[in-house]
Amino acid sequence: MLVKKDQYNVAVAGATGAVGRKMLEILADRDFPVANLKVLASARSAGQTLTFKGNPVTVEELRENSFDGVDIALFSAGANVSRQYAPFAVKSGCIVIDNSSAFRMEPNTPLIVPEVNPDAIDSDPGIIANPNCSTIQMVVALKPIHDKFKIKRVVVSTYQSVSGSGQKAIDELQEQTKNLLDGETAKPDVYPHQIAFNCLPHIDIFMGNGYTKEEMKMVDETRKILGDSSILVSPTAVRVPVFYCHSESVNVETEKPISAKEVKELLAGSDGIRVVDNPENSEYPLACDGADQDEVFVGRIRDDISCENAINFWVVSDNLRKGAALNAVQIAEYLVQRA
Repeated sequence: MLVKKDQYNVAVAGATGAVGRKMLEILADRDFPVANLKVLASARSAGQTLTFKGNPVTVEELRENSFDGVDIALFSAGANVSRQYAPFAVKSGCIVIDNSSAFRMEPNTPLIVPEVNPDAIDSDPGIIANPNCSTIQMVVALKPIHDKFKIKRVVVSTYQSVSGSGQKAIDELQEQTKNLLDGETAKPDVYPHQIAFNCLPHIDIFMGNGYTKEEMKMVDETRKILGDSSILVSPTAVRVPVFYCHSESVNVETEKPISAKEVKELLAGSDGIRVVDNPENSEYPLACDGADQDEVFVGRIRDDISCENAINFWVVSDNLRKGAALNAVQIAEYLVQRA
């Protein structure tokens, strides 16, 4: 349980990665009440200097005793690291907010999007899981719809930016684009095929049912976050040559009668959502507009002309912010407010 204080000792594990750096930025931007900050990473990154609120902070090697005296630890160092070190953090009395897939589907681990299900955090959570980036932006939009109209089925196709794969993927897209424009060949490394000027219907490994692991995350996590295992979810996850921001085309079928007009009004009044839906003036959510923004952008809201009680919409969100770092910091803010 988090004890009420004016300020809290905070650690960021995986601080040198893209999401870790974004966590530091957001903690500073939102003026989170940090008393002391530890920035942790692997031994090869130890000694590097990062910046927090304009001040230099030295990266320390992540160790089993790194969390002594820490109140809240934000993890974004990958599932293996989380499995190894998060239990030590909890044992030291720290609450862990983990951005990896390590604990998301553990029955006793809350999987949290603050606009959707903060009440799922019990009084002594130990570890709180941050959902997958593509799931987060979708469920922010789905939650008000489910509450009012009861969702039966969701069909979603994602258009996910390369930053979801880390800095090496960002560099690969940049390098391949340059090479191809210069008349040279594009050599894939991070991805199995060329990503520049291409779309890859393949994110993470393929499972026995023909879906990828990324797609099945969306199925399982959506049901857990919304607290309804009856919701049917059929996803297709696609990597696209965009640096930042994930986009999704979502079709929702509901039990109760639903209309685009009602949904537009409903989402416009919902926390964390900005409706951008004026197609007559070519106004709809764009990845280039959503990058570095905190909201989930929703537009192209329209009735499904092929199915009764169904709508379509387009949703865009910054995968490094709301899809990862911001969501984790919002969970920490909730814990502080509740203490």
